[in-house]
Amino acid sequence: MHAHLRIARPVSSVEQSLTMYSKGLGLAEIGRFENHQGFDGVMLGNPGMHYHFEFTYCRTHPVRPVPTQEDLLVLYLPEPDEWRKVCSRMLEAGFVEVKSFNPYWQLRGRTFEDPDGYRVVLQQASWSNGENP
Repeated sequence: MHAHLRIARPVSSVEQSLTMYSKGLGLAEIGRFENHQGFDGVMLGNPGMHYHFEFTYCRTHPVRPVPTQEDLLVLYLPEPDEWRKVCSRMLEAGFVEVKSFNPYWQLRGRTFEDPDGYRVVLQQASWSNGENP
């Protein structure tokens, strides 16, 4: 089976999330909608990826984001130079570096939080399904 993954999150500001995630993670806007049955949204990704992000805002009944410290988006970046560059871009984009709730992520990674409390871990390691513990 070949599937494509969409990670959808309600946010307090579609434009703020668009700016931060595109600058921080180097993603491009691949779709957008406005007032679709009361929802605004934007999708971010890049060609060749098997996933993309969707950030939405409901005009009629805004959903307050309530992520926990363990609701993580983890990206594995095996090349040290690339990992350092992306970490720097995250800070430049407005993410705040935070201490991970789970100390495992501090060993080879850095954790960043957006204004809605969503966390992104940039792990300086590789991962391949079926080959890692």
